Amino acid sequence: MSQLQPQSQSNAYIIEINDHAAGIITREERGFRFFSSARLFDSLEGRQFRSAREAERAARAIFTERSRRAHAPILAF
Repeated sequence: MSQLQPQSQSNAYIIEINDHAAGIITREERGFRFFSSARLFDSLEGRQFRSAREAERAARAIFTERSRRAHAPILAF
């Protein structure tokens, strides 16, 4: 009789925002550490997050803010 082995969880995940790789997070003892793969997300480099979802939200917030700035009207005085 064979016994099912528990599947191991991955230790690294790619975070993509709108089909662009923002970075990779790696599982650590106390959460996940972010490694940037695009300059836009360098401010997250080395940061630790409690969950993969939290890291994704941080990357998405940066992307959204950048997109908002890029489409903001230029004010001339």
